[in-house]
Amino acid sequence: MVNDFDKIIDEISLKGNEILINLAATGYVIMPSVTNLKIMVHTLREIFFPGYFDPCPLNHKTFKYYVGSKVNIIHNLLSEEIKKVFKVANNFNNKKNTFDKDYSQELSYEFIKVIPKIRDLLMTDVEAIFYGDPASKDNSEIIYCYPGIKAITNYRIAHELTLLDIPLIPRIITEMAHSETGIDIHPMAKIGDHFAIDHGTGIVIGETCIIGSNVKIYQGVTLGAKSFPVDEKGHPTKGIPRHPIVEDNVIIYSGATILGRITIGKNSIIGGNVWLTESIPANSKIVLMSKKL
Repeated sequence: MVNDFDKIIDEISLKGNEILINLAATGYVIMPSVTNLKIMVHTLREIFFPGYFDPCPLNHKTFKYYVGSKVNIIHNLLSEEIKKVFKVANNFNNKKNTFDKDYSQELSYEFIKVIPKIRDLLMTDVEAIFYGDPASKDNSEIIYCYPGIKAITNYRIAHELTLLDIPLIPRIITEMAHSETGIDIHPMAKIGDHFAIDHGTGIVIGETCIIGSNVKIYQGVTLGAKSFPVDEKGHPTKGIPRHPIVEDNVIIYSGATILGRITIGKNSIIGGNVWLTESIPANSKIVLMSKKL
């Protein structure tokens, strides 16, 4: 058998990859470092929940300096990764690269300003999970062990980055949690305070979802899109509202599938394995009734 490796390598290297090759040749394909972003998210967890994820002993005298050192790490890492993603985004969209170091640092600083806001929201989430789960012994168990709070933490970080119009990085951060917990929350979704996830595996929350305050979701719940329009080329139209609105004080039990731009009225209960594609008013209870054999 004659091996024609040169021909095979040429085909792999060139066919369909002209755009990527051109970008690589100009030195602009420098994707963000997932390792650096993992360090950044972990460092944020150390600030949100001091004493849980860092063996460094803390006291009232040193705590301010401890936080200051962590904030410096976050600022430097985020600034560097922001520079990369804007270079990639600009070149893939054929835009002139006018992005500079000062602007990346400015965006990083704007994110640091909302760290207290994220922390305060996360504490409401911990509280909601504690009071909603009789198996939880205390807040420490939730913060350190529960996959729900890990996924929510990544989401709340990523959501604030999307509000600064930073591309790619928010999705990387939510996908980190997705791969670790099985909980898939799009960073563009809007989620209120006191958000509780119980068990969590298999939860999907779509891009244009709006979730109110004091909402509780169990494993296997999908808040997804039923259908979406396409353009003249058959491509899906981007950014249109296509996922559910879940109002305050709603409970959605395991396996429920809620699709389309519909509204689940406040104080409602959605039972397990329900398939729902129409809006329901406040104080509704939707369940599948089993039959006795």
